[in-house]
Amino acid sequence: MKKFFKRKNSDTPQETERRIRANDAEFNSQFSYANNYISTTKYNVFTFLPKNLFEQFQRVANAYFLVLLILQVIPQISSLTPVTTVIPLVVVLTLTAIKDAIDDYLRYKSDKTVNNRLSVVLRNGEMVQDRWCNVVVGDVIKLNNDDFVAADLLLLSSSEPHSLCYIETADLDGETNLKVRQALPDTAAHGDDIARLGQFNGLITCEPPNNKLNKYDGRMEWRSKTYSLDNDKILLRGCRLRNTRWCFGLVIFAGKDTKLMQNSGRAKLKRTHIDRLMNTLIIGIFFFLLAMCLFCTIGSGIWESMIGYNFQTYLPWEQFIGPRDQAPGATAIASLVFFSYIIVLNTVVPISLYVSVEAIRLVQSRWIHWDHAMYHERTDTPAKARTTKLNEELGQIQYIFSDKTGTLTQNIMTFDKCTINGKIYGILYDSQGNEREVTDSTPRVDLSANPYYEKKFDWHDRTLLDAIERGDEDAHLFFELLCICHTVMPEERDGELIYQAQSPDEGALVSAARNFGFVFKSRTPNTITSVIQGREVEYELLNILDFNNVRKRMSVIVRRDGQIRLYCKGADSVIEQRLHEDSRALMQKTTEHLNKFASEGLRTLCGAVKDITNDEYERWQRSYQEASISLDDRDAKLEAVYEDIERNMLLCGATAIEDMLQDGVPETIEKLARADIKIWVLTGDKTETAINIGYSCRLLTDEMTDVFNIDEDTLAGVEQQLLKARASMQSEAADKHSVAFRGNQEQIQAGEDMAGFALVINGHSLSFALEPKLEMLFLEVGCLCRAVICCRVTPLQKALVVELVKKHKKAVTLASDYAFAQFMFLQRLLLVHGRWSYFRICKFLRYFFYKNFAFTLGHFWFAFFCGFSAQTLYDQYFISFYNLFYTSLPVLAMGVFDQDVSDKHSLRYPRLYVPGHTDSFFNKKIFAISLLKGIIHSLALFFIPYGAYYHSSNHNGQDIASVHVFGFTVATCLIVVVTLQCGLDTAYWTGVNHFVIWGSLVFFFALHFLIYANFFHYYEYVGTDRIAMGSAVYWFTVLLTSVVLLLPVAAYRFYKMDVNPTLTDIVRMKQRLIHSQSKSSDFTSRVRSSMGRSRASLRSGYAFSHQEGFGRLIKSGAMMRSKEPTAKEKKTPAPAKENRANSSEVAENDSNDVKLVKFVTKT
Repeated sequence: MKKFFKRKNSDTPQETERRIRANDAEFNSQFSYANNYISTTKYNVFTFLPKNLFEQFQRVANAYFLVLLILQVIPQISSLTPVTTVIPLVVVLTLTAIKDAIDDYLRYKSDKTVNNRLSVVLRNGEMVQDRWCNVVVGDVIKLNNDDFVAADLLLLSSSEPHSLCYIETADLDGETNLKVRQALPDTAAHGDDIARLGQFNGLITCEPPNNKLNKYDGRMEWRSKTYSLDNDKILLRGCRLRNTRWCFGLVIFAGKDTKLMQNSGRAKLKRTHIDRLMNTLIIGIFFFLLAMCLFCTIGSGIWESMIGYNFQTYLPWEQFIGPRDQAPGATAIASLVFFSYIIVLNTVVPISLYVSVEAIRLVQSRWIHWDHAMYHERTDTPAKARTTKLNEELGQIQYIFSDKTGTLTQNIMTFDKCTINGKIYGILYDSQGNEREVTDSTPRVDLSANPYYEKKFDWHDRTLLDAIERGDEDAHLFFELLCICHTVMPEERDGELIYQAQSPDEGALVSAARNFGFVFKSRTPNTITSVIQGREVEYELLNILDFNNVRKRMSVIVRRDGQIRLYCKGADSVIEQRLHEDSRALMQKTTEHLNKFASEGLRTLCGAVKDITNDEYERWQRSYQEASISLDDRDAKLEAVYEDIERNMLLCGATAIEDMLQDGVPETIEKLARADIKIWVLTGDKTETAINIGYSCRLLTDEMTDVFNIDEDTLAGVEQQLLKARASMQSEAADKHSVAFRGNQEQIQAGEDMAGFALVINGHSLSFALEPKLEMLFLEVGCLCRAVICCRVTPLQKALVVELVKKHKKAVTLASDYAFAQFMFLQRLLLVHGRWSYFRICKFLRYFFYKNFAFTLGHFWFAFFCGFSAQTLYDQYFISFYNLFYTSLPVLAMGVFDQDVSDKHSLRYPRLYVPGHTDSFFNKKIFAISLLKGIIHSLALFFIPYGAYYHSSNHNGQDIASVHVFGFTVATCLIVVVTLQCGLDTAYWTGVNHFVIWGSLVFFFALHFLIYANFFHYYEYVGTDRIAMGSAVYWFTVLLTSVVLLLPVAAYRFYKMDVNPTLTDIVRMKQRLIHSQSKSSDFTSRVRSSMGRSRASLRSGYAFSHQEGFGRLIKSGAMMRSKEPTAKEKKTPAPAKENRANSSEVAENDSNDVKLVKFVTKT
């Protein structure tokens, strides 16, 4: 029964540490650790109904209608049968419950699949297969290649040399690079010996369950020894074993205690701006309802005391009215009438609103997923909307935060240029000494003399190869550094040397050294073997000083022929600070070259070396050993030791790596900028590289008024630069927004042009800008700019910048909610799907509130004629079915299919996106207009039929006016008007729209014929439809009401479009013109074809991106693969108010349109 009941151990004390003994179930059972069974479901078969209803009634709208239902059961105050509320409430609750049940069932199926996966477990000295859900803490399990890790494991041994194993953590952190784990040497000795593994009884003491994926602290006591345990020895649930035949692990955390499940808590609820506005408006509508009910209560009291008291012979007061005196009786009746009108007018608060909105959002999400224009064929990756609740927010995006590498670029690194001892290589010159551009036709340098060269490697400058071949010492030292200083792992696959690099830039450097004859061949924990110019050389690897985001460099210390040397590579800023005085002049020359590389958008890296004496190394090694085994502040002590040895180095040179922009990036950024979306690029590159990339991708343009560079290294200096930038922008903005009048046409200059400002700030200055004193100033200046580029920033600074904007701009991050393969798809996601979603939901809400006010207020006007007695104007079935059947499908179709302009024109005119920034399509003012329109239409819908039926008679002179006939006529006018109004509001007609709009009218009449038929003898409205429709008054009234209400709406829209068109109006007219002329062209072509005529058709600072810790694993004996791998590696796929028509926007695209129109006409 554990599948259906989830036990909550609320009385269990908080776990402070975990103690586990391997292969000892009795010892481990005393702690009641969680087993490996997981359940992410919310319900079971017994709790679904009560729990789901409880959750649904926590929503204010559902709770409100539940209270109404209770009130309707009280006969003294209800003039409606409970069915009018029961039907819509039950339908809404049922649909929501079905959706929740399906979602939970899918979660249950997923849990069942995972829990029933098979794992090989060591039990009683034998390896047996058992389900994941039966695995417990302390079990030893075996994993084979490509297996998922069943629980959080301590790695004991593996098939690879030095007990190395490779894991893929894409399901945990989204990274596709393989990571390496290594077992302790003492447990690795067990190998796959089942007997020895079964006798293993180590005692593990470690941290309690937590959600920190990159941290694990523990120790193991075994055979009178204590071993330190860290994250490099842990395999987490959700990982997948790769390139490793087998491994054994000890279960540390299982089930809900695993780090994966600890990170799988309830996601933070994100609400769109529309959601927050809707909640506010619903509260306002409720108070409006109370005001109407209070008015009717007062009116009832006055009527009962002045008229009703004296009219009791015909309309006696109810028996439950206490005192029969005039004032007390009228007061009692009025008090009850207040609740009666709460029931009658309740439809002003729409119960189906939220369900309809969710349905529209669901379909919008599917449109994104089904869009072939956002499908990336090479990686077989469609766009995905991981949520259905935020689609319209895509139409109101104001800020985009982006990294450069892998987001704007392809993350495919190529060795492009280098500078060695002050000389640049990789640049071609013509006979006059001018730089020559490298093209596809430029001949490549022949490197085939090197048996290890790669055919895909491109190099065009022969001078570098000549320098190497003639034995240039500087060139040899430079490439020796690239060949040795890295954490790349080599392996031979099908006789070919393959490099496994955790970052593409590091792989590019090692590959470049290889192609120039400095081949990294193999490594062991203590050696590096290279083939240098055809001669095999072995280095003794002494230490690896690993990379991290603070150091921004890495070093290796090796010994060869008795000589100890340190090789270091890293960012130019950190290398320059640690150079010997003898390298200062060379650094100045190299800096000029670095700036040239950066101006071309290349990623740069400096390399340096240092010779170390034996005595100096021995002294340093003792300090290093002490720091590496320290349990107190180990990282800081190691950093100090690293600093001690990485001083007084000699500069070798620098490299320049090209990371090509993705296809369509410049065009995408340009369109997003024209849509008034501010783009912030957060990168680890140096300032010059980032600026050049900014111009390359059109983030920065020559049309910009100014680009502010914040580069001071003090708090006061950064503040002064920010203040100066703000003053300059505010002064320019005051001039830009001056209005020049030409007749009646306003031309606001700020808008279409690509002018504006940009801000470039480096990481050091950013650290001051993010301090509490300056963060608001930095945010203000950044928000005044079209583009912001943050250079040399750390991952922490990136997070702080995003959090600053989120906090003070009340923004919602959507990065985790939408996924697409290429940056260029972002323009379609925002300018097409985002804009359409926002446009549709706003139009839906405007119409929805309008139709509900037009419907409900009929009861209010009728109150003046029924003595405020809470008698209803419409019959009860019409009240129940109005929102449920008669008017639901047309507005849903409009919310799903409508589009004001096509996707092509949405992309061509990005300024169409701007209204989303200012909530122009739906705001409190627009809501008030819809409310006022609903009130006016309700007046006309009531009083035009009232006047038509006043003293009316049929052709026999009989009076045809009755409450039933009048109510049915008003209902017919209402349905016809609001349905045709939906047709007027629909800008894009599909077959579905035609079907639901005209079908709703047909359904209304058909259902009333059925309900009012003679076989419902008990129903008081029987025959009402035939009486009404048998009179010309009925049909004339429906026609007159429709014309009176809809003709002014259509006329006003035509007038507005003709006299004061918006950009949307102009684009739609251009779209229609092109479409009509295309059809005309097609017709002409067909005519000419039928006549037998035919014609020919006309027609760069370098940023380390690998992770810390690989150096430590290499030196500890990890990362060593056998020369003949036994497991076949499988490839895994890597993984504003709507602007008036601005002449510059239209003119910019007019030329293309005119050419197209002329071409079509000519054809």
